[in-house]
Amino acid sequence: MLIVFTPAVHKYYKTPMDAVGFIPTFLSDDDPRPMREQIDGNYSSGGGWHEMAGCKVDPDSLVMRYPGDPPMPPLAVIVMRDEQLVVYDCSICAIVQKDNSYTVSRLD
Repeated sequence: MLIVFTPAVHKYYKTPMDAVGFIPTFLSDDDPRPMREQIDGNYSSGGGWHEMAGCKVDPDSLVMRYPGDPPMPPLAVIVMRDEQLVVYDCSICAIVQKDNSYTVSRLD
């Protein structure tokens, strides 16, 4: 697993790790399941991955847009195998696949 922080993270958080919080603990390189399944199984505080409809993620910039909200830049990207977990402000995350398909959820 690799965590890459973007410059935007410093606009919202005192330390970069605050942006990802406990999310890395939900994932393991040793677990062969996709990120979504790992988060569903390991996010035990009543959470899990619950799809947020209406979100659009630009495949090049990874900026997320939701109707009525300003564009959200990525704060961090967690890379594991062929998937990227993109972390945004407000605990919103997107799992982006190699083919640029994605799913968005709020993990709080």
